[in-house]
Amino acid sequence: MKTILIAGLGNPGKQFEKTRHNAGFMFLDYFQGENTDIFSDWKADKRLKSEISAGKTNNKKIILLKPQTFMNHSGEAVLAAKKYFKVRLTDIFVAHDEIDLPLGKHRFSTGSSSAGHNGAQNIIDRLGTKNFTRLRIGVENRSDKTEIPTEKYVLGKLTNEELKTLKTKFKASVSELATKFI
Repeated sequence: MKTILIAGLGNPGKQFEKTRHNAGFMFLDYFQGENTDIFSDWKADKRLKSEISAGKTNNKKIILLKPQTFMNHSGEAVLAAKKYFKVRLTDIFVAHDEIDLPLGKHRFSTGSSSAGHNGAQNIIDRLGTKNFTRLRIGVENRSDKTEIPTEKYVLGKLTNEELKTLKTKFKASVSELATKFI
């Protein structure tokens, strides 16, 4: 049975909930929530430094992974899960926030550079390759990009309207992920 690993990036802890940087966690929560008949509840797994939810569909095992290592060390958890579940690089998907895309837009890319995203770069460094697929989730919604520094902006809380926009757009992202890759 083929195993697919879908990692959503974010930072653990209440203070980071609903921040732009946690778009990857939010995407996985949405994905798992829309498929509760397939996936288990979230469980902490210390050996994988993550929360995981597992399921089976179309003769494939799917592991949802939320690293608890903080964004800039996400590669530790992704590499641990890759090894533990014996996942091929071509079957690894990483969902994360993308400041270079408008709020709610998404883009799949395979084999691309990190484009300055520290979590993606750490995964590239740990895996020793950039040959995995990323779902880049747009979080840019500033009217004046010079007003708030990017580092502060991505750690800022999403407004209720922004959360609604993301959740509405997640449906299309899930559909595209399922159609193209699962």
